[in-house]
Amino acid sequence: MSTTDIPTGESGPRYVRLQVELVLEITGSGELTDAALDQIGGDEYMPDDERQHAEASVRQDESEALAYLVDPFDLVTSVPGIELVQASWSCAHTEYDPDSDEWDLYDDEADDEADDEADEADEEADIDEEEPRGR
Repeated sequence: MSTTDIPTGESGPRYVRLQVELVLEITGSGELTDAALDQIGGDEYMPDDERQHAEASVRQDESEALAYLVDPFDLVTSVPGIELVQASWSCAHTEYDPDSDEWDLYDDEADDEADDEADEADEEADIDEEEPRGR
């Protein structure tokens, strides 16, 4: 990125952490495994010993198969004005209950709003304490 690409008023690139959490239902275990094996088999840069390990992992665990098929780079390659600097991802089996509070996607937002309200109340209390008191 050249300095001419940076909007006026900014001294350098800004970094943003994008966190995405997905829960996927495996509806075709064999299809998923086969697709991952095809992906591994077609990787011309993967060393043979790593390929054997990857194929064994994929055959044993669908979440490993999914991890070989999903690449965060693919999510952002068509987004203009950004450059992927770092990415990591993992897949694991999970217990999923859509009715459980644990899976409420908006729960964090409610917590953040409560924290913001508490911070505002603290700021108002600080202002009240700083005002001169009559004698």
